[in-house]
Amino acid sequence: MSGQILPKKHHPIAPQAAPGTLADEILKALMFRVGKNANVATGHDWLNASIKVVRDRIVTSWIDSTERTYKAGGKRVYYLSLEFLIGRLMRDAFSNMGMLEDVREALASLDVDLDVIAELEPDAALGNGGLGRLAACFMESMATVDVPAHGYGIRYVHGLFRQEIHDGNQVELPETWLEHGNPWDFDRRERAYEIGFGGTVEALTDELGQPSGNIWRPQERVLATAYDTPVVGWRGKRVNTLRLWSAIPIDPILLDAFNAGDHIGALKESNKAEALTRVLYPADSHLAGQELRLRQEYFFSAASLQDIINRHLGEYEDLTSLPDKAAIHLNDTHPAVAVAELMRLLLDNHGFEFAAAWDITRRTFGYTNHTLLPEALESWPIHVFEQLLPRHMQIIYAINAELLREARDKGLDDGQIRNISLIGEEGERRVRMGNLAFAGSHSINGVSALHTDLMKQTVFSDFHQLYPNRINNKTNGITQRRWLFQCNPALTSLIRETIGDRFMDDIEALQELDRFADDASFREKFAAVKRANKERLTRVVSERMGLHLDPSALFDIQVKRIHEYKRQLLNIIEAVALYDQIRSHPERDWVPRVKFFGGKAAPSYFNAKKIIKLANDVGRVINNDPAVRGLLKVVFIPNYNVSLAEVMMPAADLSEQISTAGMEASGTGNMKFALNGALTIGTLDGANVEMKEHVGEDNIVIFGLTAAEVKEEREKGYNPREAIENSPELSQALSAILSGVFSHDEPERYRGLIGGLYEHDTFMCAADFDSYADAQRRVDDLWRDSADWNRRAVHNTARMGWFSSDRTIRQYAGEIWDVPA
Repeated sequence: MSGQILPKKHHPIAPQAAPGTLADEILKALMFRVGKNANVATGHDWLNASIKVVRDRIVTSWIDSTERTYKAGGKRVYYLSLEFLIGRLMRDAFSNMGMLEDVREALASLDVDLDVIAELEPDAALGNGGLGRLAACFMESMATVDVPAHGYGIRYVHGLFRQEIHDGNQVELPETWLEHGNPWDFDRRERAYEIGFGGTVEALTDELGQPSGNIWRPQERVLATAYDTPVVGWRGKRVNTLRLWSAIPIDPILLDAFNAGDHIGALKESNKAEALTRVLYPADSHLAGQELRLRQEYFFSAASLQDIINRHLGEYEDLTSLPDKAAIHLNDTHPAVAVAELMRLLLDNHGFEFAAAWDITRRTFGYTNHTLLPEALESWPIHVFEQLLPRHMQIIYAINAELLREARDKGLDDGQIRNISLIGEEGERRVRMGNLAFAGSHSINGVSALHTDLMKQTVFSDFHQLYPNRINNKTNGITQRRWLFQCNPALTSLIRETIGDRFMDDIEALQELDRFADDASFREKFAAVKRANKERLTRVVSERMGLHLDPSALFDIQVKRIHEYKRQLLNIIEAVALYDQIRSHPERDWVPRVKFFGGKAAPSYFNAKKIIKLANDVGRVINNDPAVRGLLKVVFIPNYNVSLAEVMMPAADLSEQISTAGMEASGTGNMKFALNGALTIGTLDGANVEMKEHVGEDNIVIFGLTAAEVKEEREKGYNPREAIENSPELSQALSAILSGVFSHDEPERYRGLIGGLYEHDTFMCAADFDSYADAQRRVDDLWRDSADWNRRAVHNTARMGWFSSDRTIRQYAGEIWDVPA
């Protein structure tokens, strides 16, 4: 059934208990499972009691889903990802079980407001940005379309970090989401696996003295223990499992050392184990950070593979059938070491010959590449890799020998063979994890049409020549349950009232809304929903930052990981240019605008952190300048996360998707904004290209160089200084920043950041500035005609159904995993 995308399935919501019965159940859970009565219960107590009542029903479906898969002997999908940005789960689970309103009513009868206690649930700190949120959407969609699946990752104690802004600077603090436990997860202490590091490899011989294999004898060992979170599909038909690994030491305390007085040293094994699962993306600017990252990636990959094999051998005789019963998918390059680990297990533990093991491995794995940026295609110094994983290094050399012989036999030249090699030799010799993932997988997919084409032309061009049928495209999607039904209930109700409920099971039926774009009465209701969502965001900003905003202004939002290629800097510079124009030409009819920013910079990423500081400095000056008359505000909201996104996406009028063309693999924030009725201003990059095709070129604002033009400019010898000097607005804005207008206390603060634009401008801010500024003035013109703006906004919402993660998962299921959906 390869390549087949099966029809969508519709399932009714199972009958639920009446609100009165639910209220009784919540009171019982409060007393017997939380240990409180209603008179003294806190908001957290009510939250936990409500979750436990609904969780009981989820568990019933969870067990039924598992049993159905076992009885059917079905193939399972195993999704390995270093991130799962699941956010708060309460509304997601309650809504998908069809119980949200019943629980709301039950709690109201007990004088408890569901919306108030829902705000007390912490965001699970299990991811950073789009990669992790995509994994969360995919898990929910797999359950929705009835694909049996396990997600595998790490149960981070602190996750990325909690961001605070002190004097405009990002400050990283530990996230404490697990401080009071997690009511959604189940401790599976029986699922514990030893994970080794370091040590030596012993060559074995048989009774005749002939080589008979190898055995790795690790120097260090830790235990990976499982915690399971149920992932509920729409209408509760299937519940899948997100299994997260926690690390514990085999010997938690060295008693001899403790009794000898070395109380700190006695805990070194505990500390070393706990470090594995404390922080997401430890800084890798030093050797210790690089080693910890590699340890993390191996730790969760090895535990997951042991678990997968254990489950398979519990049902089938041997591992020959593994590719027929298990589709293991690598979400980006982080779990690529799983390729070498599966080979080790097959060769050393299960007695397979190399050729058979390599065949099983390649038929089992699939790999999604999410970026063309070199730093994200991870590579590790040979000496670090070999010291930590000596047996895997041997296996990688063996795979590489096989790979390069095949490349030579197929006529690839020396340069191509160097590019394909799993060992990079440009300076320090390194293990190339992207190449390992590609070589060890039967399918390699990009996440937008443009990104997939660029993969074939750039980072994997020689692999593509060697294996011309492996690269395919699966454009990303988002789950409409989270990003429309839950985060924008007023718009969902309006759509239901207008076109009925079919879109809730088949999101592409949202297209029926398109004809109402010309209905003035509907547009008025649509605009009222947007206004209410903007008022909600203004309240959040007022409460958190003490800043008062006008909800009638155009809300222009750029929220995502802070990175130079995403070009928050371009947006800030344009704000400075607009500030100059407003002050210089007060007689013009300026559109009131609020520019929102949000996102975290990697702790060791100097320029990204400097961009955050600049955004806050620019906002401080502009927001307090009476000459602006409130026509422009710049707001950086701290600690951007899923819960904040759920407030900001519905409130946006304009979505900023302005990465340098050819550098954003797909984007999913662009889809969430558009689904909620925002117009996009963006380059022809990532999924913006396909969004333009679906929403129509009149309903999206495109500017700037294309990916091909960026490449051409670089090849010609791009001169940013010339571009700056030829743009009076850009030149003036940069001069203001450089001269200390926004940094009176330290005039030289942005000399390095802005100087980089003059010297190299890697991400083409200067080249695209004039086009971007012109596009923003086109946005102003569109905004002035509110009826026309709202017409375009309705078209965006109506035409985004194709970008559902349900569609994406059905394509993965039919074309990569070979499972029904």
